[in-house]
Amino acid sequence: MASSMDIPVHDIGPLLEVAEYSFTWFISLIVVGFVVIAVLVKQFRSRKKSKEVNERRERYENFSRIDVSNPKAAAYEIGKQGAFFAQDSEKVHRTYSALFKRLEPYKYAPKVEPIDEECLALYEAYCQMIVA
Repeated sequence: MASSMDIPVHDIGPLLEVAEYSFTWFISLIVVGFVVIAVLVKQFRSRKKSKEVNERRERYENFSRIDVSNPKAAAYEIGKQGAFFAQDSEKVHRTYSALFKRLEPYKYAPKVEPIDEECLALYEAYCQMIVA
């Protein structure tokens, strides 16, 4: 009987080289992740900007449609809503300050007369400055 040392081994083949793709997959995953994040950030910014523009437009429409038939309520409303646009520029801020001062007598008097034409003209000019 032959010993196990005498039997030739035919089932072991030569060493094969295994290709290593893990680094390539890792880099690809990072690149895809950055692209996805960049797309999401861009969409978020465009939605936010669109939302701000729509909010500003809505505020302007509300501001320009203030009912001046009730002078006391109109004076308070113009002062409150007009402050949002006052930070646009120095010129707009000065006009808002002038309008605000012109509306003070209508706020604090117990009985008020209708808003005078000069004050209404200043209100209209302020509305035009906001649009421009």
